[in-house]
Amino acid sequence: MLNIYRVHVLVVFALFAAASTAVPAFAQADLSGGWITKAHEDAIERSDGPEIGDYTGLPINDAARMRADAWDAEEIETLEHLCQKHPADYAPRGPSNLRMWPEMDPFSRTVTAWRTEMTYMLPQRTIYMDGRPHPSANTLHTSQGFSTGEWEGDKLKVITTHLKEGRIRRNGIPRSPNATLTEYYIRHHNILTLVAHTDDPAYLTEPLIRTTSWVLDENFQFSPRHDQCIPNASVPRPNGFVAFHLPGENPYLTEFASRHNVPVEAARGGAETMYPEYVRKLANLPPPPPLPGDKKQ
Repeated sequence: MLNIYRVHVLVVFALFAAASTAVPAFAQADLSGGWITKAHEDAIERSDGPEIGDYTGLPINDAARMRADAWDAEEIETLEHLCQKHPADYAPRGPSNLRMWPEMDPFSRTVTAWRTEMTYMLPQRTIYMDGRPHPSANTLHTSQGFSTGEWEGDKLKVITTHLKEGRIRRNGIPRSPNATLTEYYIRHHNILTLVAHTDDPAYLTEPLIRTTSWVLDENFQFSPRHDQCIPNASVPRPNGFVAFHLPGENPYLTEFASRHNVPVEAARGGAETMYPEYVRKLANLPPPPPLPGDKKQ
């Protein structure tokens, strides 16, 4: 009897240990619902956009800096750019709400994919949860790319490749089609936080990490005004017009530094400007030039 009792005890402990190691299946969070953006986060990025020449805190290289220096804000107003959807890595940065819902296998009742939709221009993404591999590098790149997901505890990890060229900031900082986007969707009660990690071998010397947060809205509805976009050039321009600045001819690049009394070298960005230790270097950098028309020297 004693041996049988010991066997029963061992079986109970074994079952308990197996159950305790199977936490991921029960720890998966429900991300479905309508989520309202917290617009205070990076407010400048979500309203009028960053100032021209403001590259501070971005781990960009010389190629990205050269592209941004040639950028002209009139590009956004040209007919072919008016109805471009925000790519998957940039869409959460705008003042855009989010809707998420799962797709279920009707027999196993497992989630085979998560779908997301942003309110601005209604870009939709599919996050495949069935373990399928990413396609060949020669496969078509799109604004939303190809996304696969897996659970890490209660965090949904998403890896996205095959993105069309996009932007890191709305002042000309580019993001290449060779970038890989890694995201973590984390829910705390009625708060959804997205941690986005961008690796771009063409334009970034270190990973760029940004966060976005939303609040659950049980009465969530999309605004009809964003349901469609009809391109209509409000400013007439000649055929073949291209908005750009030739190298060395952008007159606005130092205005951000001058307006906020930031050394020009610091405003030019680079991985060094991301870290607290850079403050020590700031003290030894020359002040920016005065704004055009400013009489103070």
